[in-house]
Amino acid sequence: MERSRIRQVSPVDLNVLLTVVRKSSFAAAAAELGVSSAYVSKRIRMLEEALRTRLLHRTTRRITLTEDGQLAYQWAIRILSDFDTMYDELSASHEHPHGSLHICSTFGFGRDHVGPALSALHDLYPDLKIRLDLVDRVVDIIGEGFDMEIRIGNDLSENLIARHLAKNHRILCASPEYLKRHGSPKALNELLHHECIILKERNNSFGQWTLYREETPESVNVRGALSSNSGSVVLQWALDGHGIILRSQWEVGQWVKEGRLVHLLPQYQQPADIWAVYQTRLSHSAKVKVCVEFLEKHFQALVSTPALQGR
Repeated sequence: MERSRIRQVSPVDLNVLLTVVRKSSFAAAAAELGVSSAYVSKRIRMLEEALRTRLLHRTTRRITLTEDGQLAYQWAIRILSDFDTMYDELSASHEHPHGSLHICSTFGFGRDHVGPALSALHDLYPDLKIRLDLVDRVVDIIGEGFDMEIRIGNDLSENLIARHLAKNHRILCASPEYLKRHGSPKALNELLHHECIILKERNNSFGQWTLYREETPESVNVRGALSSNSGSVVLQWALDGHGIILRSQWEVGQWVKEGRLVHLLPQYQQPADIWAVYQTRLSHSAKVKVCVEFLEKHFQALVSTPALQGR
């Protein structure tokens, strides 16, 4: 390939190509990048003209890579990774990390804790461009282009790198009004006879709660008239007196402290620590490194907050 043609290839166009392939749609890629579909089409066309080959097969239903497109796609990943590494190393050498950080977390924890933490991080490192997406599903951080996921729970994928940020566990609780009407369970299997408000979250088994008494796990099948995929909705229903919930101490600690919820069967808990999950080793990315280290200090400080412990 002529050097003049190589110089015409823009990292911007390579990023557009990766986004189109990842989203399998020009319109979805445009929404991801915050541009118009016409702009995406133009950049792909310019890239194809610079490389003098067709990169994509386009039909009304799907987008697939041509044989040359597959090769260009692999090179684009390598080239943009090298750009990121260069920026990170320059940032580290000047102790002013910059660039873009794309982070995801769950709705409730992301809104209440990750968002405020990233606001404080931006105060320290204003050159970082931070994007936070809140989701209620299992995320493929590599395939979806995230730099990092902040998650609650100890079911971690082996092909990713994880950093423990803070201890956490889920507890059983209900409102005093509910307990006045239905009584308090004295053993875990008594939950079978109570209204339990079930949260359908990520890939957790629906209607089955597994808790630990010391080191021993015990499972119980629960039922109830109310269920949701929103943690905030489930919490509100519990506050309204509709049943028993199993929720993170980070979410219910303040309500327990104020007496709006009662901690039930305190000998049982469900481990659900807070983790940063990412795909690049911290030594390879200054921006990820400063973010992870900041969040670790931030959440460790919050762990000691009485309100979060329900004390």
